[in-house]
Amino acid sequence: MLTELPPGAEAGAALAALGDSGELTRLYGSEPDGTLDPVVLRGLLGDAHARLRPGVVLSLLVHLASAAPLLAEHGRTATGLVALAATDTNSGSDLTALSTAVEIGPDTVVLDGAKRWVTSATTAGHALVLARHRPGRHFTNFTWVLVPLNAPGVTVRASDTTMFAGSGVGHVDFSSVSLGRSALVGRPGRALAVFARHMAVERLGSAAWAIELCRKAIADTARALELRTVGDEPLRHAPLVRHRLAECAVRVSALHGLWTTSCRRIAVDRDTTAAAVLKAASSAVVDRVLGECAHLQGADGFASGGVQQLRAEAAVFGIGGGTTEVVLGNVADRLDVVLNGLAS
Repeated sequence: MLTELPPGAEAGAALAALGDSGELTRLYGSEPDGTLDPVVLRGLLGDAHARLRPGVVLSLLVHLASAAPLLAEHGRTATGLVALAATDTNSGSDLTALSTAVEIGPDTVVLDGAKRWVTSATTAGHALVLARHRPGRHFTNFTWVLVPLNAPGVTVRASDTTMFAGSGVGHVDFSSVSLGRSALVGRPGRALAVFARHMAVERLGSAAWAIELCRKAIADTARALELRTVGDEPLRHAPLVRHRLAECAVRVSALHGLWTTSCRRIAVDRDTTAAAVLKAASSAVVDRVLGECAHLQGADGFASGGVQQLRAEAAVFGIGGGTTEVVLGNVADRLDVVLNGLAS
């Protein structure tokens, strides 16, 4: 369904192609309710990774796995690409400390604040904005607001980075943005609970992408080393190289197994603990595998678009959707549950 798109296509064009081909119906069902088929999601992300730039895949991941399902859960349809704006300027992953605020009136809502490093900020038509509607850190103090990114008072600027081409990553400022009450998504006070459920599915999608990214990086490295020789022997056949490539394949295979056994629990049951385990595991595998591939490719890895650039961009797996340290904290909080799940 993406084969007709040029490699430089943007996320909006890819999303439209998925809709026209019926793939979004396969993903969400004929009557979307906020759930999705994880196997279909994995296939779509794999196809996107094979065809499109990593930044575009990142943009599609956020929309397909979290923004669109979150809207569907509340009976709303995502018309075009939607950004998910959760991270504030200073609070980072500590969402209960965010300062972006919405004042809810009888007929209107007024939004003020700033979001940073928002995927699809410069390419989406709307943003789902996490904002507080009353002071304090309690999880019931937050709500979602669907904001047109061309609304008066909204300022969008691209982030100062050369990475993630096609992701539309940017910063968004809201200055007295006045909208109708229909801009509220869901009941005020339920935003963080809803966010946790859908972030679990985004972590599932991220791990699926990580598997495909690592699989392709290992295959590309093996092919490259087949063409380089030491003496009369292809470098790929050297014992140390064979073992390192095999170790990478074993790590990705283990991640694939974890994804396969937990995908339904995460996508259907919204098991946030299983999602945290998968997120932490995928981050570690991506870091190790791309590091090995970069080392084995040597100077060739520094070519434009090479594995060293991919390795730098792939650091997002340890940051986006919650840092590795945050998800490890989640796992630690539920350590007994995780260990009991490993019992025979």
